[in-house]
Amino acid sequence: MDGRIEVWGARLHNLRDVDVSLPRDALVAVTGVSGSGKSSLAFGTIHGESQRRYLDSVAPYARRLLHGALDPQVSDVGGLPPTVALEQGRGAGGARSTVGTVTTTGATLRMLLSRCGAYPEGAERLDSDHFSANTAVGACPECGGLGVVHEPTEASMVPDDSLSIAEGAIAAWPGAWLGKNYRDIVATLGHDIDAPWRELPAATREWILFTDEQPVVTVVPVRDAERINRPYQGTFSSAARYVRRTLAETRSATSRRRMLRFVETRPCPECGGRRLRPDALAVTWQGLAIDEVAALPVSGLVSVLRRRREELGGGAGMRASGSGVASPGPGDALAQAESVLVEDLLGRLELLLDLGLGHLSLDRPAAGVSSGELQRLRLATALRSGLFGVVYVLDEPSAGLHPRDVDQLMRLLRALVAAGNTVVVVEHDMAVVRECDWVVDVGPGAGRDGGEVLWSGPVEGLAGVEESPTAAYLHEPVHLAEVLGEGAAVGGRQPSGTLELRGLRRHTVRGVDLDLPLGVLTVVTGVSGSGKTSLLDAVHDVVGGQLARVEDLEESVEADGEEDEGIDEGEADASTGSVRAVGAGAPRRVVRITQKPIGRSPRSTLATYTGLWDAVRKTFAATPEARERGFTASRFSFNTTAGQCPTCGGEGAVAVELLFLPGTYAPCPTCHGDRFGPETLEVRWQRHTVADLLRMSVREAREVLAEVPAAARALEALDALGLGYLQLGQSATELSGGEAQRIKLATELQKQRRSATLYLFDEPTTGLHPADVHRLLAQLHALAAGGHTVVVAEHDPVAVATADVVVELGPGAGDEGGRIVAVRGRT
Repeated sequence: MDGRIEVWGARLHNLRDVDVSLPRDALVAVTGVSGSGKSSLAFGTIHGESQRRYLDSVAPYARRLLHGALDPQVSDVGGLPPTVALEQGRGAGGARSTVGTVTTTGATLRMLLSRCGAYPEGAERLDSDHFSANTAVGACPECGGLGVVHEPTEASMVPDDSLSIAEGAIAAWPGAWLGKNYRDIVATLGHDIDAPWRELPAATREWILFTDEQPVVTVVPVRDAERINRPYQGTFSSAARYVRRTLAETRSATSRRRMLRFVETRPCPECGGRRLRPDALAVTWQGLAIDEVAALPVSGLVSVLRRRREELGGGAGMRASGSGVASPGPGDALAQAESVLVEDLLGRLELLLDLGLGHLSLDRPAAGVSSGELQRLRLATALRSGLFGVVYVLDEPSAGLHPRDVDQLMRLLRALVAAGNTVVVVEHDMAVVRECDWVVDVGPGAGRDGGEVLWSGPVEGLAGVEESPTAAYLHEPVHLAEVLGEGAAVGGRQPSGTLELRGLRRHTVRGVDLDLPLGVLTVVTGVSGSGKTSLLDAVHDVVGGQLARVEDLEESVEADGEEDEGIDEGEADASTGSVRAVGAGAPRRVVRITQKPIGRSPRSTLATYTGLWDAVRKTFAATPEARERGFTASRFSFNTTAGQCPTCGGEGAVAVELLFLPGTYAPCPTCHGDRFGPETLEVRWQRHTVADLLRMSVREAREVLAEVPAAARALEALDALGLGYLQLGQSATELSGGEAQRIKLATELQKQRRSATLYLFDEPTTGLHPADVHRLLAQLHALAAGGHTVVVAEHDPVAVATADVVVELGPGAGDEGGRIVAVRGRT
C-alpha cells in the first residue's frame, strides 16, 4: 500500500463494486463518457471518504446524524491522505463576491491602500475595513456599497398609461387579492379607477404612486353575487412604497426580480457608482484610488506592481519567510511594509496570469466568471497555500481554456505534484490526459451502462483497451464522419444570406463589424478572455432588439408555474450596434443557450424543466383510479400540498442542523426520498407510480412513456444529446453546466419550431467527453441544415474543425482582445 491509494468496493451511484489502485505523488487523470461514474469515483468516493474520516472526529451525536447523509458507499480506501476538492461549482457567493474576495487578493489590496496609500493633508489614517464596500464603515451609505440605486418612477411602475387602475395600469402592485385590495381602497377613497391613467389629475397620480401615507379605510368589496361580501379594514400602500419594501425585505429571488422591472436602476448619486465613502476614495496608491486599482485587469495590475517593486529596490532587503511571504529586513518601516504587500500581491496575481486569467479584474463579480475560471481562481489560491502531502481533486481544470493556455496549466499542476502532492483530475481534454502519469478510464457507457474501471495504468496502455470509448480519441481527437456524416465536406454548406452587424460594443468588444452568414454553423474562437462571450451577448441584444423575438432559455419554470432563478440586478455594460439582414433566412427568433443552471432549488428537476412532467401528471390524472378519487393533475406534483409528502414537503430529504457545523440533509424518514404522500403513490399507471417514473433514467422512460407523445418528444431529444443516463427526478442543483446547457437545447429541439432562428451557444462542449462532443455537434449541424443559424463560442478543436465559418477574436485577452483577427470559411 506504500505510495498508493487503494480503493476497494466502491458502490456510489452507478459504480459497480469497483476496486482501483492509484499512485501517490503523481498526476492522475480520470476519464470516461459523461455520466460514466468519473465524478462518483474521484469526488464521491475518494474525496467523500476523506471527508467522512475527518468528520469522524466530531461529537458522537453529530456523527450519528452525519453518517446517514455522508456515505461514500465504499468498503475501504487505503493509503488516503487528506484531500482538497476544487469543483466547478456554480455558486460563487452572493452579489458582493468578486475575484478579489475569491482569491483573497482584495484583502491584501485594502491593506496596501490603508498602510501605504497617499492620504489628503490632515486626513486620518483609515484601517482596511474602510476600503471595503462590504463593511458598514466602508460602504457608501446611500447605496449600501452596491454602486447603484433602484428608483421607482411613474414610467417604470405604469408602463401603459392608456389602461385604467381597474385594468391594472399600476403594474408594480401585486397580483391576486392584495392588488385588488389596493384598487378597492383607491376606489373607496373616491378616486376614479375606471378612467385611463393618463386622464387622472397629476396630483392624484403622484399621491397613489408615491405617498408615504397609509390610510386605513373600510372597504366593501364587489364580488360575484353568490359570494359573501363582508366589509373589512384595508391599509393603503403606495406603489413606490410597496416596491421599496419588497426589494428591502423579500428573500424570494422571483419577487425581487419582478420588482426590479418596476424601478429605474442608475449609478448611485452619492458615490457615482464607486461604492465607497469619500474618505476612502480620497486615498490613492500610485495615483489610483482603490476602486481604480481593482478595476485594472490582472495583467495591467501586475505591470503596475512590478514597476513599483523596481522603484522600491527590486525587493532589496526582503527575505523569504517559512510561509512563502516575504518578511521585512532593515530599512524604512513603511517601505518595507509596502514591499511585503507588493510582493505578496505579485505572487498571487502572477499565478492568475499563468492560469490564463489575466483578463479578469479584482472587482469582477464572481457570478460573472465561468465555472472553469472560478475553479482556476481557487486553484491559484491552493497553489499559494504551501500544503504538501495532500490529494487535490480537480473537476476538468482545462474547461474554458484555449489550447495555448493548457501547457501553462500543466506546468502548474506539475508544480503541485513536485511539492509532494497527488493531483487527480476528472478530465475530457485528451491533450491533458496524454500528459498525465496515470489514467483511470471509467465506462464503457453512461449511467447503468457504466460504472466499471476499464483501465488503470500508464496512459499509453489505454490505447489497447478496445471497449473504451476514450481510447478511440486519445490520439485522434477529431472524427469528422461522426459529426458531418460519411462523405460530407467541411464548409460545404452555403449561406442563405448575411446579417451585417456594425459597431458591436459589449465589455471588451468595442466597435466590431461582423458579417454573420445565415443558415450555417459559425464558431467564434480565440484565447481565454478575448471577448467571445461578449460578442455573443452583443449579437443577442442587437439582433433580438431590432429583428427578432428573444427567447432566453435561462429560467427554470416549475410544473406549477413557480419561477426559480437567481437575481439579475441589471447589466451595467449594455450592448450597442446595428444590424441589417441581406438575402434569405433572416432570423425571426433569437435563442441564447448558456451553461447557467436551470434551477437553484431541489424542486427544479430534469422532468419539470423540460415540461415532460406536465404530460406525465395529466396521464396519471386520467387513470380510472385517479378519477375515482377526484385527483387532478396537480395532485401528482411534489410542489403541491395535496401531492407532496407531509414530512419533507416534497423535498425527499430533511435538513439536519448540527451544532458548530454546517447543516446537511438526510433522506426523509417517511417517504424515503419518494417526495410524494402515500395516497398519491397508491395511483399507478402501467404498474408504475409517479415516484417510480422520477427514478427512471431518460433511456428507461423512453420505453415506458412511448405512448405519451409530449413526453416521448422530450425524452428523444434528451437521449439524442447523450443525456439518456440522467434520472427524470434528478435535481437541477446536481447537474453540471454542460448538462444544463444540453437540457436547454433538448427543450428547444422538442418544440419543432419552423421559423428561422438564430441560436447562440457559449462553450457547449464544456464537461463533455469527445464522444459526447461529436454527438452534440451533429445536432448543431442538423439545426444549420434545417435552415437555422448557429453561432458557437468554442475552444474545442472538433467544433473548430467542422465549422462552416470560423471567426477568431484576439489577438490577446481583456483590453488586448475584442477584435476580429481572422475569418475562415464562406461569408
